[in-house]
Amino acid sequence: MNKITESTSVFDHLELMSTAQLLDSINSQDKLVPLAVSKIIPEIELFINDCFKRMKKGGRLFYIGAGTSGRLGIVDASECPPTFGVEHGRVVGLIAGGDKAIRKAVEFAEDDITQGWKDILEFNPTPLDTIVGIAASGTTPYVLGAIKSAKEFGLLTAGLSCNPDSPLAEVSQHALTPIVGPEFITGSTRMKSGTAQKLVLNMISTSLMIKLGHIKGNLMVDMQLSNDKLVERGSIMVAKELQINPHMAQKWLLKHGSVRKAIEAFKKQSENEQL
Repeated sequence: MNKITESTSVFDHLELMSTAQLLDSINSQDKLVPLAVSKIIPEIELFINDCFKRMKKGGRLFYIGAGTSGRLGIVDASECPPTFGVEHGRVVGLIAGGDKAIRKAVEFAEDDITQGWKDILEFNPTPLDTIVGIAASGTTPYVLGAIKSAKEFGLLTAGLSCNPDSPLAEVSQHALTPIVGPEFITGSTRMKSGTAQKLVLNMISTSLMIKLGHIKGNLMVDMQLSNDKLVERGSIMVAKELQINPHMAQKWLLKHGSVRKAIEAFKKQSENEQL
C-alpha cells in the first residue's frame, strides 16, 4: 500500500526558516486541501444520500476514530445538537481510549482491533445506523475492526482516509479518500489530512441536517438557545421572518424555545385572529 500520508515533505530544513517562510509554506500546502476534497464530491454525495435514507427512518450517525481523527469526529458530532436542535445521541463521536483520549493521547488504544465495535455495541446499534470510520492512514486497527463488524451487522459504512487503496477504503461500502499529498511536517496528519477530514465531516453533517429539515432558507431554526448570543441571533431571525420588532420577537422566542416554534406559534395566532 502506498502511504502518501507518510511520504516525505516537499520542504526541508524547516528549523532554518523564518516565521514568515514557515507561515507562507504551511499556507501554500493548506490551499491544496479544498481542491482534494472537491475531487471526491461525487463519492460524498452517494454516501450522504444512502445515509439520509436511514436517518429519515430514525437511524443514527456514528463517527469513530483514533487520535486527531477521533477528536474531529467528536467535535462534529457534539456541534449537531446546539446547531441543528437534534437530540443528543443522533450523531455520536467515538474515540479510541474513550473520552479521556479527547484531551490526552492514550497509548496503543488505536491498536485494539476489537474495541471499536465493543464501543459501538454500548449504543445498541441497528441496521438503520451508519458508521463513518475516520483514519488518515486508513490502517488504524480500532477503526478497521469497527467497520468490518458494522458491515457484517448490516449497518451502512464509510471510510474517510487520505491514502488511496487503503484497508479502510477496501472494507467500507463508501470510500471517501481526499488525497492531500505529503504533510508539511512529514507524517503530521493533524495538518492537511486533518483539515480535509474536517471539511468532509462538515459536508456530511450539514447536508444531512438540511435534508432532515433542520434548516429553513438558510437559517438554523432549530438551534438551541444556550447563550445570550444565540438568543439575540434567534430574535433577529424571528423579527425578520415575521416583520415584527426585535423586542417582541425575543418574547415569542423565549416563550416557545426555538425560532421554528416561535414563528409557527405567531403565525397560528395571527391566523386565528383573522377568523
